[in-house]
Parts: sequence; structure tokens; C-alpha cells
Amino acid sequence: MAGTVWALATQVLPAGPAVALEGRLTRHRVRLWREALALARDNAALGVGPGRFGDLGTTAAQSLVPDGRPHSAPLQQAAEQGLPGLALPAAVFCWVLYALWRSPRPTPVVLTAGAALTVLAACAAVGNALSFTAVSVGAGLLAGVATARPLGEGGTGAAAQSRRRRGSLTP
Repeated sequence: MAGTVWALATQVLPAGPAVALEGRLTRHRVRLWREALALARDNAALGVGPGRFGDLGTTAAQSLVPDGRPHSAPLQQAAEQGLPGLALPAAVFCWVLYALWRSPRPTPVVLTAGAALTVLAACAAVGNALSFTAVSVGAGLLAGVATARPLGEGGTGAAAQSRRRRGSLTP
């Protein structure tokens, strides 16, 4: 999804798919994306600063209800925080998927969490889903529950490891 958004913003998609996507996503949103990409190009190292997209972008101010966001998490990160700011959430998403892969939780829990977080990432690529605190907190809670060790496994601290080496799991 992020690649498609980026391709649409840079106008590298063929005319047919580009027109179809632009019609479904609205011209205003695509203009926001193009503006965010232009800001990201001009300020690739550090970005324009957190929350400054609305101040520097002309398209965002022309909206009926200006919220100062480009409605794409990757493009907003790239515009406001530069390439390092874009790399960090991408690395976190990959790390969460790796943690889910290594999770001791049952397979249905891990697959459901992975699917939900992937859908959230896709929604964030074309919208402003991560702009709501409840959504971000819910995603963190879901990732935490799906990757945590089940209760009663004896813990992971030094004392629990020492008891396991001795063969005793009781305190």
C-alpha cells in the first residue's frame, strides 16, 4: 500500500490505474500526498518538523476542515521527520512482525494480531488512522498481548532461570 501511495504521489503509475485510484481516493488527497512528497524531497535529512505539514502545505489549508495532515502516515513521516523518521516506524513494524513470528502464543492469536496490524498499516498508508490516540494505543496493546509470554511460564528473570537450571520451578 505504501508503495502504491508513493507511486501515485510521484505520478509513475500508468494513466489507467492512476486515474482509477485518484477517482476513488479523491484529487484533494492525492494533491496532499504530492505536496508531502515534495516537502520530503526538499527536506530529506530532517524533514520540516513534527506537525508542520499543515503550516507549510498550501493544499492542506484549502480543505473544508483543515487538519494539517497529508492523510498518509508514511508520507507524513517523510515530510515532517525526513528519511530517519520514515525508517523508524517501518523498522518497528518489521520488528513487531518478527516478534509475532517468534511469539509463544497460540497460532490463531498470532495470525489474528498480525493480520489486524497489517490491515491497520494499510489503512494508515492511505488515511489518517494513526492520528487517533486510541488506535495507536490499541495497536500497541494488541502487539503486546500477542507477543507476551503466557502467565505461569515461570518468568524470565535471573531467579526464574536459576530455578530452571536447578530443576525446580517453585519459588
